[in-house]
Amino acid sequence: MDANAYPQEVLAEEEPKYLRRQKPVEIRRRKFGKKAWKTYARVSVVVIGVITVAGALYAMGDFLFRSPQMSLLHPDQVAIHGNHYVTRANVLELFSVDRGRSVLRIPLDARRKQLESLPWVEHATVRRALPNRIQVDLFERTPIAFLREDGELALVDMHGVILDRPLKGDFHFPVVTGLHPGLPSDERERRMQMFSGFLQQIDAARSGASELVSEVDLSDAKNLQATFSKLPGSGVPGWTASDGPLIVYFGDRDFQNKFQMLLGKMGEIRAQVGRIELVDLRFDGEVVVNPDANGSQAKTVAQRQDSKTKNSPPLVAQQIPKRAARRAK
Repeated sequence: MDANAYPQEVLAEEEPKYLRRQKPVEIRRRKFGKKAWKTYARVSVVVIGVITVAGALYAMGDFLFRSPQMSLLHPDQVAIHGNHYVTRANVLELFSVDRGRSVLRIPLDARRKQLESLPWVEHATVRRALPNRIQVDLFERTPIAFLREDGELALVDMHGVILDRPLKGDFHFPVVTGLHPGLPSDERERRMQMFSGFLQQIDAARSGASELVSEVDLSDAKNLQATFSKLPGSGVPGWTASDGPLIVYFGDRDFQNKFQMLLGKMGEIRAQVGRIELVDLRFDGEVVVNPDANGSQAKTVAQRQDSKTKNSPPLVAQQIPKRAARRAK
C-alpha cells in the first residue's frame, strides 16, 4: 500500500496521541511571601541580639577583670578596722600578691584564713568594696595573763594561744607558769580555762581578790597553785604584803568555796601556827598549813582543832622548815 495515496491530514488524525510532541511544562519559581520575610527578620534580630549581648559581656568582663579602675594598685585601697596590736604592715603583706589584680579576682576566703593564722587575730572578715577597695575587719584576741617562759614574758589568752608582747600596750595580769608551746593546744586551752574560772570564782568569794594574785602555776593540770601578794581582810587580821607571799594549792575545782574557807579561817590559823608560807586546800573540808616536804600532816593539831569547833572543818597545821618552804615555791 502506498502511503502517498492517503492524505496527510488523515494520517495526522490517526497518529496516536502519545506520539505527539507535548507542550513543555513551565516551571514556576517560588517567590518570598510575607510569612517567610517575617521569619527571616525574626531570626536576624535574634542573631544580632546574641552578638550584641556577647560583645557587651566581653567588654564588661574585660573592664571588671582587667581595667585599672577595678584593680588593687595602692596600699591605701585596703581599709583595716579593729587592729590594735596587729600592725597594718602585717595585714598588707598578705595582700601584696594581689597588687595589680582586679578586686573581683582576689580570693577573699584564702585571705581570711591567712589573717586568722596571725597569732593576735581570733577572727577576721574580708569583703570587697567596689569598685576597687578591700575592707578588712579584725577581731583580736584578749590576753588574760602574762606567760613566763625561759625568763621571758609573753601574753596568753583563755584559749591558751601564746601571744608576743606588743610594743605598745599597758597590761596588768597575773603571771602564769607551766605552759609552753610544746603542750597540745587543747591542753593549753583547758588549763587556761581553769585559770580563768579560778579568777572569776575568787572574785565571787571576795570582790577584787583576783587583783591580789601575783602568780599562778599551771604545770600540774590537777592542782592550780596560786601565789597571793596579800589576802583581803575578813574581820580578822588579813595577810598583808609585809607577811611575804602566800602559796595556796587549790586543786582543780570548787575554787570559790575553798577560798571562802581560807579567808574565814586565816586569823585562827595564824593564831595557832604563826608564820604561814604554804596552804594546801586540796583535801575536802581541811586546811593543811605548811606541810613538810613529804606532805605529811600533824594529826595532833587536827584533833585539837576538831575538839574545839566540831562544826568547822578541821585545821591541819605544821611548821615547815625554811629550806622546804623554798622548795615548795
